Amino acid sequence: MRALQELSRALGAPRAGLLMRVLPPALYVGRARMLVLRASRVSRNIWIMILSGVCEPLFFLVAMGQGLGGLVGAVVGPAGQQLSYAAFIAPGLLAASAMNGAVYDTTYSVFFKLKYAKLYDAVLATPLGPMDIALGEIIWALIRGGMYSAGFLMIMLVTGLISSPWAVLALPVALFVTFAFASVGMAATSFMRSWQDFGLVQLAVLPMFLFSDTFVPLSVYSPAAQWLTQASPLYHAVTLLRDLTTGAIGWSMLGHGAYLLVMTAAGILVASGRLKALLLH
Repeated sequence: MRALQELSRALGAPRAGLLMRVLPPALYVGRARMLVLRASRVSRNIWIMILSGVCEPLFFLVAMGQGLGGLVGAVVGPAGQQLSYAAFIAPGLLAASAMNGAVYDTTYSVFFKLKYAKLYDAVLATPLGPMDIALGEIIWALIRGGMYSAGFLMIMLVTGLISSPWAVLALPVALFVTFAFASVGMAATSFMRSWQDFGLVQLAVLPMFLFSDTFVPLSVYSPAAQWLTQASPLYHAVTLLRDLTTGAIGWSMLGHGAYLLVMTAAGILVASGRLKALLLH
């Protein structure tokens, strides 16, 4: 709930409340929206990058869902129903697209602004604090991730890969997934020392993309591999979106959502604390 409250205040809600009483005055002043406004103006001429965020999962869907799917055949869905391979992997690709967009927006771009452009030093000379910077960058990643997710969901709808009216909630959940990974990406970037450290980002993201129930059902793994897969943040995102698009609604979804909520709150707190240490000392 704290993460949601912070997002609400960042978008312009009143500054009074628990957060303002707990955080030091210089840490958060409730103007993260100004950094979002700056990012939107800077990004007006890079629409091709936003388009690529929709095309990447589409290419995977065509190659894996239509190409490999012809060899795989039907796959058992989360509720025991028979699904085409394309319908099985499409929610996983949606979750992976949200993850990739969030991580890359809050790692490479933020690192350049932090270490080379010195943008955040200039921002702190204005009435903004480190928490505003963290929330501003995370919210901008959320906006871009929302555009990626909405575009891919439209493709899923047009191609008949959605079989449940519960899929109407897939876009809010995809935004939640983007928010969670953007928070962690922002926190991780604050620990990066050089461009070489970003190899660790790939080391984390690529295995999650391949082995988080994205392309292969969890049941085919050994018990140990299943436990490792279920510890992956992307697994919880994939499961939530697959349940919604196939109609496999159950109480277990609350557990997946709680995992991502804790991840979001931890990422925001670590990111803001690290930015305070890096920029104010």
